[in-house]
Amino acid sequence: MSNKTQEILSVYKKNVMPTYAPSVVISSGKGVTVRDADGLTLYDFTSGIGVHNVGYSNANVVEAIQNQAAKLTHSSNLFANEPSTRLAEKLVSLSGLGGKVFFANSGAEANEAAIKLARKWGSANGGRYEIVTMRQGFHGRTLATVAATAQAWCQEGYDPLPVGFAYADYNDLESVKAAVNEKTVAIMLEAVQGEGGVTPATEEFMKGVRALCDDKNLLMICDEVQAGMGRTGTWFAWQGYGVEPDMFTLAKALADGIPMGALVTNAKLADTFTLSAHASTFGGNPVAAAAALAVIEVIESKGLLAKAVEIGTLFKEALQSFVDKYDKLLEVRGKGMMLGLVVDAEAKEIVEALKNQGLLALTAGANVVRFLPPLVLKEEDLEEAIDMIDDALDCVFGEE
Repeated sequence: MSNKTQEILSVYKKNVMPTYAPSVVISSGKGVTVRDADGLTLYDFTSGIGVHNVGYSNANVVEAIQNQAAKLTHSSNLFANEPSTRLAEKLVSLSGLGGKVFFANSGAEANEAAIKLARKWGSANGGRYEIVTMRQGFHGRTLATVAATAQAWCQEGYDPLPVGFAYADYNDLESVKAAVNEKTVAIMLEAVQGEGGVTPATEEFMKGVRALCDDKNLLMICDEVQAGMGRTGTWFAWQGYGVEPDMFTLAKALADGIPMGALVTNAKLADTFTLSAHASTFGGNPVAAAAALAVIEVIESKGLLAKAVEIGTLFKEALQSFVDKYDKLLEVRGKGMMLGLVVDAEAKEIVEALKNQGLLALTAGANVVRFLPPLVLKEEDLEEAIDMIDDALDCVFGEE
């Protein structure tokens, strides 16, 4: 570790609460690569944890941010601004749900809004409030979204958690049915579980949940914070299953790193939040909204939905070849450019080996290496990255 990196990390450790343990200092990024504090270039197959879908420092996004920042950075939601108004119109159109949008600042806040809206609707429909969520799911780090996240590791030490959540097994419709009772108002799930192991829902499960919601007059909520904005090959991952949720949430890639979250509803729920029923000072920030509009334009003009499928398929095939080669590699799963390599070992060991080869990746639980490359990844860059992965796996699993 160089003196520059050591210097910055020393100051970081002294002044920043230890909720993260970084070993790399990122100074800049362009396309699918980043540079550390000492000028070393690395392929970033994390995309800032699913944020830079259109790549680092995308020229269209940078220009949109600069132009908007020169005009208006904030005005509060007591007044309307044009970028967020246009963005809401665009998200409603892309979803096809015919509803409305509430803007927040993060995925957790968007999910909080979804939880509140479900309860608001439930209070007028039989006084129901309980939401069924999936084990191994992830919905955020606020108290309510931690309670919604059915994973003990992120709940420990925060009791008493808010009530109103019941847990079911992902991809097990009978488990979901067993969790539904007279208090249930909604079922909340990810079409592809991200933090829980990069596990896609089966089509049978998604359609079964939709049918169950229709039968029991429940709301279906899709958390698209990580899988949304084209990562799986459709604008929103739920669109790949032939179902429509009653509402879904977005964040991460929405504004390419400018903090922004959104809750998008169908027509039935469009006016459930009434005047002052919910609010966010910075929600719909004009700079973030301008960035998001640019992100959408780039995805459309560059054909990145199709590219997520095309390059994602090549990447998945390459990872499968490693599964065939090493006994410790068990499975490749995921959709589009959201892929997980399941290992019979500590995933963090492989992530460290990848970093040493010049490629940044993530874990998703203890035993899954998660890859979230930017959707602008070119085939030649993928080939180089595959060579790095090959070398890293040989370091970890190869013969002495």
